[in-house]
Amino acid sequence: MARSPLKRQVNRLPPERRISDIMAAAKDVFTENGYSDALISDIAVRAGVVEGSIYRFFANKRELLVKVVEHWFEELLREDAEQFGAVRGVWNQIRFLIYHHLMSIRSDPALSRLMFQEIRPSPDYRTSRLFELNRAYTHRLVDVVKAGIASGELRPDASPSLVRDMVFGCIEHRTWAFLRQEGEFDPVETADAITNLIYSGLAAEQAASPAGAVIARLEAATARLETIAGLPAAIEAPTPAAPRLRRP
Repeated sequence: MARSPLKRQVNRLPPERRISDIMAAAKDVFTENGYSDALISDIAVRAGVVEGSIYRFFANKRELLVKVVEHWFEELLREDAEQFGAVRGVWNQIRFLIYHHLMSIRSDPALSRLMFQEIRPSPDYRTSRLFELNRAYTHRLVDVVKAGIASGELRPDASPSLVRDMVFGCIEHRTWAFLRQEGEFDPVETADAITNLIYSGLAAEQAASPAGAVIARLEAATARLETIAGLPAAIEAPTPAAPRLRRP
């Protein structure tokens, strides 16, 4: 009597686990090699799958990169939300968002470069889910400014969207040398300097202050930020260090 051949046991992982493994491997390969030099075959080896398995879940390398960066933004939003709810006071909330954004760049410079250089310039970026995630990420600052205006802590004529653009534009410029591996920055000192500069122009009590005093405070904050970045200060007046948590 002939024996039926033994069937080889195959360990079939659920699709969710395969996708997770592929994205983890892709993140490593993208951050180590950059987008152009990242190979799907290398990602497959790292993930422990055949190359064809990747194309079952992702149309191409570009889609895989976008999914990796989307996942990064989702993690940032989730992690920040767990702590942000306990932060009180507009100054503290602004500083929290600035500091954590600086730390995201410090912790994942390669993903930041990929976002700035590969994804954001794409013509379809503004219609993508990643654009919506980025908007949700930056809109938290808009909400803080709106709440500060409503409570009377901030000037009623402040533009929340302009504040957002100033903050994230400033951060991008101040960290670009670091992302090019040509410089450094201190997240704590930079967060304090940017927060002080922004808050000095937003605080409601500034409206009743003499114009000269307002200008002096803004110049002092600007000089501190330039000193941190290694630029010659515009003025010599020292600025007192800001505490990490200033307002209840």
